[in-house]
Order: sequence, then structure tokens, then C-alpha cells
Amino acid sequence: MATKLTKEIIEKFIPSRENNSRKGDNGKVLIVGGSYIYHGAPVLSSLAALRSGTDLVYTCVPKINAFSTRSLSPDLIVIPMADSKLTRGTVNKMLGQVPVDIDSVAIGMGLAIQDIEAIKILVKSLLDRNVRVCLDASSLVKEILPVIEGQNVVVTPHSGEFKRIFGESLDAEMNSRISICEKFAKKYSITILLKGQEDIITNGDLTYTNMTSTPCMTVGGTGDVLSGLTAGFLSRNKNLIEATCTATFVNGSAGEILQKEFGNHIVASDLISVLPNVLNSFNN
Repeated sequence: MATKLTKEIIEKFIPSRENNSRKGDNGKVLIVGGSYIYHGAPVLSSLAALRSGTDLVYTCVPKINAFSTRSLSPDLIVIPMADSKLTRGTVNKMLGQVPVDIDSVAIGMGLAIQDIEAIKILVKSLLDRNVRVCLDASSLVKEILPVIEGQNVVVTPHSGEFKRIFGESLDAEMNSRISICEKFAKKYSITILLKGQEDIITNGDLTYTNMTSTPCMTVGGTGDVLSGLTAGFLSRNKNLIEATCTATFVNGSAGEILQKEFGNHIVASDLISVLPNVLNSFNN
């Protein structure tokens, strides 16, 4: 039986921020994404992670994107990748540059992957450091399943990406979609966030749904914001399904605010601008 997310549920999932906390105590996030074409995706994810309440965000992008990424925001700590696509050499250099005490990571937003082994090495290495992992977009490939099985991993596919990683199509009927998501979440002991008109979040034992049918949310980049929020909340809450539910609900709530103000004429960066309004409405 799936539970519909409400504000009252989400309030219990957001950790309080201690008045005497110091920089880094409220989370350190790594974002890995971007390519020659998709330079904006990791920026949206990074800014969303910061707005979630995390303290530090390290944004790892191809070297060709590093200057533009830095110019888009002074709030990001930019780590240039050695190559324009993800390779084993890029991963090895990146792992030497990234702080060892990262809490969470989101990987895949706009990322061009040249070598599937590279993404497997990256994910396994971060999991070995006890980093909580969110996988999106190009990182959602079937080859990654043996690496993430039984680990602290959230995958965030839409229907097409779900078929690509798990090899099974989803129909429109909601109960069927829930059942299939629960099956694969339980099989691989991971958390699945299936994006759609009504999002499904499940770890195989607990299942939640979130209605996000605002038409304006079909604009490109809203999924990148969601991945950044997921990584941000994962950095502060070790309970994967709670953090994922929080990200989903907050992202959808931001969309509802913008729908009322701008109708169907928003851009993804608008979501980031209203995230404080959403989060400040919670009693925490």
C-alpha cells in the first residue's frame, strides 16, 4: 500500500539545523555531470543542493565547461574533469581531487560517458567511502546494477530510463507501476524514484507517491533540480527514502508555486529561486 506524501510527513523527514553548527556540519555534496552540449544540468543540480540546506557543493564538470560553470555562480566549488567525457583516467584523477569526507553525490545530469567501466569505478569508489549516491540520466545503465545492489543508492529514472536500466516497460496503470518499482527496489535493495505525473518512491518495503502533475514541470532541467535536491537532502539525512521523498515533495511544491505565478512559462532555474519559500514553510 502506497502512502501519499503530505507536508506533515515531510516535516518529520527534514533534520533540524543546530544553531552552533559549523561549515560542513550540514552536509557536503558532490555533483558530477555536464558535457559539451549540456553545460547547465550540473549547475542546476548544484544550486538546488545548496538551496536544500547543505553547506558545501563540489561541482565536477568537463574542463571545457569549467569557466562557464564558475561564471554562472560564485557559490560553486568547481572541479574540472581532465576529459570532455567520463573515462577511467578522468575518474582516477577526480577521486584524487574530491574531499574524502563527502556525504552524498549525484551523478549523471548531462554527463557524457565514454567508458561504462568508468562510471562503475566512480560509483564503487564513492560507495567504498560510505558516500550516499543518487544516480540520474546517463548513469542509469543496466551495467551499474551489480555495483549498486544492496548499497546506499537512489536511482531517479523516468519511464524510458527505467526500461533502460531494469529492462522492463511500465504501463500507465498506477498500481502496476508501483508493483514493478517495488519489485526491482526489493530485488536490488535500492531506493527507486520513478518520475512522472505521479512520482513513485520505494525501497521495496515502504512506498510513497507524490502528485506532481503541474504541466510547467515538463520544461528541461526540472529533473536536474530534483537530483540536486536529492543529493542535498541525502547529505543531511542518512535515511534514503526519507531524503528522496523530501526532495520529490519540495521539487513538486516549488512547481506548484510557479504554476500559479507564471503558468506554463517557467524555466528550471525558477524552481531554485522559490525553494527557500517552500522550505521555510516547514516547521523544523
